[in-house]
Amino acid sequence: MSDVHRTIEAVWKIESMRLIAAIARVTRDVGIAEELAQDALVAALELWPEEGIPENPAAWLMTAAKRRAIDSLRRGQMLVQKHEEVARELQVRQQRLGDAMDHALDQVIDDDVLRLIFTACHPALAVEGRVALTLRLIGGLTTAEIARAFLVPEKTIGQRIFRAKKTLSEAHVPFETPRGDELRHRVKSVLSVVYLIFNEGYTATSGEEWMRAALCDEALRLGRMLVQLLPGESEVHALLALMELNASRTAARRGSNGEAVLLPDQDRSLWDYAQIQRGMTALEHAQSLGGGAQYYALQAAIAACHMRARTAEKTDWERIVLLYDALMQTTPSPIVALNRAVAVGMAQGPAAGLDELNAIATPAADSTLAGYHLLHSVRGDLLMKMGRFPEAREEIQRAIALTQNLRERELLTERLKQMEKAARST
Repeated sequence: MSDVHRTIEAVWKIESMRLIAAIARVTRDVGIAEELAQDALVAALELWPEEGIPENPAAWLMTAAKRRAIDSLRRGQMLVQKHEEVARELQVRQQRLGDAMDHALDQVIDDDVLRLIFTACHPALAVEGRVALTLRLIGGLTTAEIARAFLVPEKTIGQRIFRAKKTLSEAHVPFETPRGDELRHRVKSVLSVVYLIFNEGYTATSGEEWMRAALCDEALRLGRMLVQLLPGESEVHALLALMELNASRTAARRGSNGEAVLLPDQDRSLWDYAQIQRGMTALEHAQSLGGGAQYYALQAAIAACHMRARTAEKTDWERIVLLYDALMQTTPSPIVALNRAVAVGMAQGPAAGLDELNAIATPAADSTLAGYHLLHSVRGDLLMKMGRFPEAREEIQRAIALTQNLRERELLTERLKQMEKAARST
């Protein structure tokens, strides 16, 4: 790849979101906006190698996209796909049209980006569609990159993005930032998409790698952007805090050969303490806005407990149990209950943890966890600490069979070997 093409790729990665957002404000259609932005990219690929890289590449792309938007509107090719207000704009005199479009596309403000985020995460879309469209439009990832990140065929990701755009167009979803109660409802959707992206990067569901750092980076970038765009939303600050605190452990979560390293075994000198401080500051901001008892803030507070502990043994597990109690009150779920059982086991001993685990994992309580590999991994760990090795072996073997991630399978297999060694020595 030539230096010019690398420059184009870098500029596109940075500017495509703002470019698409600005055009979408005029066209009211994210699909068309992306096509016009892509046209500008193609023009850059054709002209920059011959004419040289412009002094302001981002402005060049915006001008090229603007011209294509004006030309398309003049030809009336998008008339049937627009809201009535835009259709009426097409009826004005041609000379005024160009001026109006110039002004609209030159006023690239952060509100455009916010509108684009809320559109990509619209509740009318299936969750997988929101994730794919968000990474495509706001993350700037190609279809191939998204497919690789989630270990899904490129064709599948392409279909998700196509369906998402089609749904938005057919539903006539307005390109706008919602207000009032709808804003609060939609913020939850946006944050859940960003958190899904981060979690998939932090601990990959399947594949050969323990982490997919690019997805974590994208989620953090989106989180930081949302904090700038929605400074008064406590849960936006809380989600950023949670991601910053968890991501600060990245260097310690993988061994020299890429193997998974769990929290108790991590070299804490490898933690990024500057990032920890950023996370703590974001959490304090969320709490100062009155959101300390909400979902992401409570999760961030749990992460903060781990970060404050100089060693694994000094972790304040009693406080973590209390925070999980609060989570179970505000946002109960089988996963929260499972994590709480782990915390109880650390705070009060493995027998107490096993009692909690058995209470949530019965068919009468909830069958959601039945096929979840971490349920069996946690139970195996608790049984092993209690010296009940045959039962522990069965649970860990179940966990190994259920996990789809190679590094996690290796970790569990090594744990099984260590347990069998311990059993022989007793």
